[in-house]
Parts: sequence; C-alpha cells; structure tokens
Amino acid sequence: STIYLHSKQLFGIHVDSPPIIPALTTSYAHGTSSTSLRHTTIGEALLKAVERSPDTEAVVFLQDGVRKTFAQLQQDVDQAAAGLLAIGLQKGDRLGMWGPNTYEWILFQFATAKAGIILVSVNPAYQPQEVEFALRKVGCKAIVCLTQFKTQKYCDMLRQICPEIETSTPGDIRSARLPDLRSVIVIDSRQPGMFHLEDVMQAGSSQYIQQLQDLQKKISFDDPINIQFTSGTTGVPKGATLSHHNIINNAYFVGSRMGYTWRPDLRICLPVPMYHCFGSVGGGMCIAVHGISIVFPSAGYEGKATLAALESERCTYIYGTPTMYVDWINQPDLAKYDLSSVHSGIMAGSPCPPEVVKKVITMMGVKEITIGYGTTENSPVTFCGSPSDNLDRKCDTVGYIMDHIEAKIVNPSTGEIVPLGMLGEVMIRGYCVMLEYWGDEAKTRECITKEGWYKTGDIGSMDAHSYLRIEGRIKDMIIRGGENIYPAEIEQFLHTHPKIKEAQVSYFDSAIHAPCAGIYLSSYCYGCVPVGLCVELVCIYVSLYVFILAAYIQ
Repeated sequence: STIYLHSKQLFGIHVDSPPIIPALTTSYAHGTSSTSLRHTTIGEALLKAVERSPDTEAVVFLQDGVRKTFAQLQQDVDQAAAGLLAIGLQKGDRLGMWGPNTYEWILFQFATAKAGIILVSVNPAYQPQEVEFALRKVGCKAIVCLTQFKTQKYCDMLRQICPEIETSTPGDIRSARLPDLRSVIVIDSRQPGMFHLEDVMQAGSSQYIQQLQDLQKKISFDDPINIQFTSGTTGVPKGATLSHHNIINNAYFVGSRMGYTWRPDLRICLPVPMYHCFGSVGGGMCIAVHGISIVFPSAGYEGKATLAALESERCTYIYGTPTMYVDWINQPDLAKYDLSSVHSGIMAGSPCPPEVVKKVITMMGVKEITIGYGTTENSPVTFCGSPSDNLDRKCDTVGYIMDHIEAKIVNPSTGEIVPLGMLGEVMIRGYCVMLEYWGDEAKTRECITKEGWYKTGDIGSMDAHSYLRIEGRIKDMIIRGGENIYPAEIEQFLHTHPKIKEAQVSYFDSAIHAPCAGIYLSSYCYGCVPVGLCVELVCIYVSLYVFILAAYIQ
C-alpha cells in the first residue's frame, strides 16, 4: 500500500487495497484513492449498465416470478417515469414507496431518479400514525403501495388517515391531514380514488417520454433524490436527505471494495429490506453502478427462502444483518442446502458478534465475509473490510476507512482527537454526508458541524491501519461509579458461551437506584441457558448489578 502525507503530521491511507503498513499516528484517517469520485446521475448510471449488458439479468424476484434483463428494466423505468410526469408529478416532488421487497420497489427507485422526483423510503411496518407523520414531514405528493402485505393493510390505513380518498378523482386528492398528497398508486388492485399501477404505466405516452428525455439536462448529480427516515436514539423520525452524488459514489466504492469491478458472473442474494440504505444503496443501486444481477428471495424476510434462493440461483454473494446470519446458521436443516457457490457476503446493519462471524465462515462456507459500518446519514457505508482480511479483523473490527472519506475519533466532551486505540465518538466527513434532515435545520446543525463533520453518536476506536472498532452508542453507555461500561462489550463476552446464541444488554435504573443491565436472550436460547448463568458470566466480566428482564424473547 502507498502512504500519503495528509497535513499537519496527520496521515492518509491509500485504500485501493487493504492497508498493510501502519500509517496513522492519531485517530484521524483519510481514505485516499487512485479512483476519482463518480460525477453522474442515477439515470445515467443505469443507461451505461444497459449499454454494457442489455441482455443480462438485472433483477430476479423469486416469490413473484419476475425476471428482468437490463434492457427490460430500462424500458419499464422510462415508462414509469413518464407516467409519473403524466399524472402531475414534477422534478423535486416527493413520492413515498411503502411496501416490502417487490419489483415495483426497484422500478420506482430508478423511475423517480430519472424524473428528478425524490423517493421517500417508508418503513413497510409503519402504522397509520407513523406513516401520516412521514408523509406530512416531507410533503409527499404521491405514494406507491400494495393493497395488503401479510397483516399490513396499506390501502385501509391510507383511507383511515385520509378518508377523502374514497370520493376523490385519482390524482386530485384533497386531504385535511395530508395537504400535499394528490395521488395514491396501488400496485396490485383497483381502489376508489387511487391509480392502479397499470394506469400510470399506460399514461406515459410519447409526449411524456420526450418530456422525460428533455428533463435529463436539468438533473444534477447534486440534486436530492432519496429521503430515508432515521430516528437514531431520539425516537423522532428525521428525514435524511441524500443526493445522486451521495448514493452513486457509496454504491461504487462499496462494490469496488467487495470486488464487483473485476469479478465475473456476480449474483447477489438480497434478503435485506429495500426501504433501508443497506438494501437500496448497497444492493439496488449496485445494479446500475456495477451492472450486477440481484436475486430477491422473498418480499418479506424468510430464512428458508433465502437459503433456497442461494442454492437454486447459484448466488455468489449474500447480504444480511447479524440477526439474519444468526437465523441461517441456526436453521436445523442448514446442511441440506448446497451453498457451494456462495463465496462472499456482507454483514452490516448492527454490531456483529465475533462468534457469529466465525460460525458463518465455518457453517455456511462464506469465507470472504466482509463487515461494514455506516449510518443512513452517510449514504451509508464509511468503513468496510476487505474480503481478504484475516479472521481477527473480520471478528474484531468493522473494516477500514472507505475511499474519499475522512474519519476521526474525538473526546465527546472536548472535541479533541484521541490517541490511537482510545475510545471516543466517531465523526465522518466527505462526499457521503447527507444534504440535510429534510425541513429540520436545527437537527441538521446538531449533527453536522460548521466544518462539515457528521457526529455519528457511536463510540469507537481506531488502529494505525484505520480499522475501526465500534463499542456502542454514546447514549447507551452505562456510567457507574465514574466507570464507563459499554453494553456491546458485555454482549460480545456473552456470545463466547456455547449455549448463548444471541444476547442484548440494555441499561435501566433499578429498584435499588443503581444502573443495571437487562439481558435479553433470543428464542434459540430458551430452555438451555439458566438465568443464573447469565448473572454469573456478567458478574465475572464486570462489577455491575445485573437483573434478568426476560429468559427469552419470541
């Protein structure tokens, strides 16, 4: 690896390959790269992918039986984008996407970007009060949904929030509670006052196709294109607003780190939800940026469906959260699935217990498992390992600094950069930092400094190669007798016991007026882990009052 002097005796690390030579002297890293930032829009990126491989499969939705080549996807995207213009949406308007992983999610992710419309990612589990807040907060002019998915009756909930829909003309809704909403687009049925998806697709006549083409000259890669709701530790949803530039570059450099730029026949299995950055950027956007094929095993998460998809589609990569990987390695019939094609994967979305990483490698054969870290506000990935990292780094860190990104670890009280290996708050600066929290200047100023640093609220430490360890959230830290205790450390210790598959430690004030840790065990542990064992283990680890809130969680 090449080492570059940054400034003031702070060093940058060249990140085209895993850093070998220690380059840092303090907890500041700059991911220098020989590859320039991408300066393109999402629509342009998709067009280039189509030109390279028009007949290659872009997406497969196994549960719905949908398969689309890049050329077919592009045709559908243009038709949907023209249809959105035809029903009255304009560049800069907001459109909510509310539902599970279906083809329409990918379709509207690219169609909105092509039309300059801002896609609002709405959690498919939202209840009426939550979806009303989200739509009002960002002023959604339209929303796309299924009639129903499992117990989520989307159309009924919209009618509950907005009873005026029943007597409205599609495209001309006038609602007291949702004053900006004009259109509801239903994917799979015809409902009073709402467009059917087929109507929107057919509305995209040649006139609007031409309007769409003319619009491309007015769309800038700095334009906002996606709003993702994130609550952090406050519980109040905030709309992290991301641009083409944020998303395109993060997808490109994550894929580059994973080897997408040179590996042939890439086929990614994507069970993570598209409404989250992990799925929409690390997955969906990589379709356009890297021209790869993505397989969606099911609309909602199903462990067995994922394993079956890995086998039947001969997937080479698997994406998942630690909880998903725990589910897969604990499937009683795991051995019956042929996972020989799966050589790589990404584990991200929450802290990854080292014992889980080891079992994924040994039990699933995913030898090139890569750990990633980021936040929605950072588009999302800021640290990511290399497939070639050794086991210790895979288990103990969340990877090293990403290309074109700066990171520092600071003392939360003073703001000073801490020495290597010392814990502090992780702060990020670079192309990846969001534009703003939509319509919330005060919250934006709270988390982004005037110098452009984003305050993650995460506690971590950095080594001389810029590998990062995450120890928890500042607001989750337990302070007892002047000692800082990090729940993540206790959780990692519990995971070393063979009978404990998954654990979560939480802070609360106890009846004896002292900070305590509540230990939650997953259902896999039920009947096999005595409560007393957890008390004994934690008391060995740290002098802390321990109270068991529950023997297991369903």
